[in-house]
Amino acid sequence: MRSKPVIPSHRARQDVETETDYYLFEEGSAQAALGFIDAVEEAYLRLGRNPALGSPRYAYELNLPGLRSWPLRRYPQLVFYVDRDDHVEIWRVINSARDIPAWLLNEKE
Repeated sequence: MRSKPVIPSHRARQDVETETDYYLFEEGSAQAALGFIDAVEEAYLRLGRNPALGSPRYAYELNLPGLRSWPLRRYPQLVFYVDRDDHVEIWRVINSARDIPAWLLNEKE
């Protein structure tokens, strides 16, 4: 199977930037920040190759057909995405300790 392009939304790019800044400045760990970026890139590659891997749990909870989530390896964030015909659209990258439904549905966060 051919890999689909993975296209992060503006919000997903902001999420990754915010989490990277957290690891760099709040935790003071460049190693954690780089590991986080590696985990995000690995998840994007995996989802591009096999978009059906993710859990549809939040699609049912929030009545958002097609929404799936995939956990990052070694980090507490979940990647939320939708498999489109010609690409994988990344919606958000959110820490799983958050109120996920509120973060997904609130555009003012």
